[in-house]
Amino acid sequence: MTDLPKRVQINEEGPREGFQIEKTAIPTQRKIQLIDALSQTGLKQIQVVSYVNPQRVPGMADADEVVAGFTRQPGVRYTALWLNKTGFLRAVAAGKLDVSGTLSLTASERFLARNQGRTLAENIAAQHEMATLYKMNKVPVRRASVMSAFGCNYQGDVGVADVLDQVRQLLEIAQQHEFRIEVLSLADTMGWATPLAVKRLVGAVRERHPELAVALHLHDTRGMGIANAYAGLEMGVSIFDAAVAGLGGCPFAANKGAAGNVCTEDLVFMLHEMGIETGVDLDRLIEVAFLAEDIVGRPLPGSVKAGGALDVLRKRVKEARQ
Repeated sequence: MTDLPKRVQINEEGPREGFQIEKTAIPTQRKIQLIDALSQTGLKQIQVVSYVNPQRVPGMADADEVVAGFTRQPGVRYTALWLNKTGFLRAVAAGKLDVSGTLSLTASERFLARNQGRTLAENIAAQHEMATLYKMNKVPVRRASVMSAFGCNYQGDVGVADVLDQVRQLLEIAQQHEFRIEVLSLADTMGWATPLAVKRLVGAVRERHPELAVALHLHDTRGMGIANAYAGLEMGVSIFDAAVAGLGGCPFAANKGAAGNVCTEDLVFMLHEMGIETGVDLDRLIEVAFLAEDIVGRPLPGSVKAGGALDVLRKRVKEARQ
């Protein structure tokens, strides 16, 4: 099945993905600078922080200050990640974020134990608790996600049947709490996905649950990020998480080469060359990618910021021929 979308929604996660894993402390003001710069690129959703235990993720110790400091722009949603009641209540208390609920399960129990300190059964119970909390606070829940959906450094390959079972349980939890899931996110948390695996899993989900829009959260640990995104596009996926300049990585992935999400400007470049709309100004985004490099003080893996957009080269070639 080839079902290319005409427009793609990109959820920018660089500020959260990137600053949660940097070994050196990033000043709060520079984090805010990156968020404000991203807000000027045409991106419609930016995940700015995660509300997690600062002892486990020191890079997010200043989450409250970051949220208080950035400048909201009209038409942009600003989101945060949380894994429990405490994190959710911090997000609500901030009074500045676009708060919506997500139900999340993890296909690998070994990764779940390291990432959240839970068993699969405990995680299911925790999602029921979160659903109750969302309902009490009148927070909508339209999204569900499965982490480590393609494989795990601790457990190995994850089967399609296992992911489908996780999806079933997520939909059952939502139904019991009178929520209707519209978007299902499949997360390649540790970079195990390949184009064939993406097509196989997305195809199976769409066949079983045609009512769900599928989103992909892809990591580029083995250089497959863009290839996997292309495979997702061929299967009709129109929602992608991405990180400017390729920032980030999972702090609990257990390999030194753990990479961030698929690079935002590389993804936007590919989409524009395919004639798929994003609403993003690629030139501005490339400038922000260089800013991200300056903030972290080291080279970042994005390719388009180094090679440049082809529109500029096409113009130069045209002018040279005249």
